[in-house]
Amino acid sequence: MKAVRIVSGTAVPLDRTDVDTDQIIPSDWLKRVERTGFEKGLFSEWRDDREFVLNQEQYTGANILIGGLNFGTGSSREHAVWAIQQYGFDAVVSPRFADIFRNNCTKNGLVPVTVSDEFNAKLMAAVQADPTLEITIDVERLTVEAPAIGLETTFPLDSAVQERFLEGLDDIGLTLRHESDIDSFEAGRKPWMPAQA
Repeated sequence: MKAVRIVSGTAVPLDRTDVDTDQIIPSDWLKRVERTGFEKGLFSEWRDDREFVLNQEQYTGANILIGGLNFGTGSSREHAVWAIQQYGFDAVVSPRFADIFRNNCTKNGLVPVTVSDEFNAKLMAAVQADPTLEITIDVERLTVEAPAIGLETTFPLDSAVQERFLEGLDDIGLTLRHESDIDSFEAGRKPWMPAQA
């Protein structure tokens, strides 16, 4: 995965609570064999409504998604994260994420930004009032801010997860940090043990 230090841009205010993974990417999309093309399925059932926020031209090109409380509940499908990323979002802001969804975010390079209910409401309202409002998420400083309106807060991120983002490390990248130890172990394998594949 690519390293993420700063996410800066505009946002889409998805003012809905308890958004589950089946709403993010309906189960019909899980039949795909490829890991691409999921952006077309993002909130696809809601996008039939012309008034749905992703159909509003003023939010075109936004790279931050602001969700309501309990974002990403439901099943553990990674497809939900893939759909959000492939649509063009680099971060999701919410007062609370489902644990499995949050974990899938961190393993795929989508920054989950947990903020207070109060901050989330202020940010949501500010973006609804001004869709061009610039927001900056700093993974190194663990801050999210909208400088034009003086809105700023910190967000929690486990130090190991923060390192994953800053260094661009997925699970394979973390394993490859120990490549020389793995090679040494394999070189010392007993001859009677099964051969390497």
